[in-house]
Amino acid sequence: MRKLTISLAVTGTLLLAACGGSSSSSDTTAAAGAGTGNECTAGKTLTADTLTIGTGNPAYSPWVENDKPESKEGFEAAVAYAVAAELGFGDAAVKWVRTGFDEAVQPGKKNFDFNLQQFSINDERKKTVSFSASYYSTNQAVVALAGSPAIGATTVADLKDVKFGAQAGTTSLEFITNVIKPTAEPFAYDDNAGAKAALEAKQIDAIVVDLPTAFYIAAVELTGASVVGQFPASASTTPDNFGLVFDLDNPLVSCVDTALAALKDAGTLAAIEKTWLSDKTNAPVIAVS
Repeated sequence: MRKLTISLAVTGTLLLAACGGSSSSSDTTAAAGAGTGNECTAGKTLTADTLTIGTGNPAYSPWVENDKPESKEGFEAAVAYAVAAELGFGDAAVKWVRTGFDEAVQPGKKNFDFNLQQFSINDERKKTVSFSASYYSTNQAVVALAGSPAIGATTVADLKDVKFGAQAGTTSLEFITNVIKPTAEPFAYDDNAGAKAALEAKQIDAIVVDLPTAFYIAAVELTGASVVGQFPASASTTPDNFGLVFDLDNPLVSCVDTALAALKDAGTLAAIEKTWLSDKTNAPVIAVS
């Protein structure tokens, strides 16, 4: 996959203003040059002068390439380093840790400053963790093998008798239950790897995942698989807006939200999306009504 080199400028003035700090250019330049954060992040990270970022174990493409987030390759790896740079942290000041999906959103102290592994922002999770503003929005999609009864489906009605599976605790599983409403109860797996294995073994007919993941599974991971289609965003009662996960009421959230806003305004997030996801977001739409 072609990798686009993106220039990341630190807009420390915006961050300092958001946190009530001085906006003098000399202060901003000094903070950025030090590469260990700025006034907004001071005293708000787990380890002084370090930004600790969590991701999956393992982390999958197209979100992280080759399970190496430190390479900056993959959509979420690139987003993480863009946010870090915007906060004034140099590459050497970024530390990666690994967590399970459910583990990251459970109550209790975290071993990361923020975590990103396609966490959809929803009210239930907000009871135990805090979220940043959204850094990406996606639709749910169906993946199936050749010969599956899901192949050729163009409406939800065509999927009623399909045996589905999805990762437990995800909006994908909720979508199957609340929107598709198949005759058979969907199977829940610990992770996407379990769901893919069940599909490959033909224990289920299809899986539901976010759209970029669906394309990667069909193109790379499962021989004979295809993306049956995607559902319109309006079909979900819980939109799939991905947010960075923090410990509940973490004061670092406001700093990161300002950083994300700056990255959006500068077109940096759009450039990262084009680099890593542009060929993974086009599929037929499955009608819900």
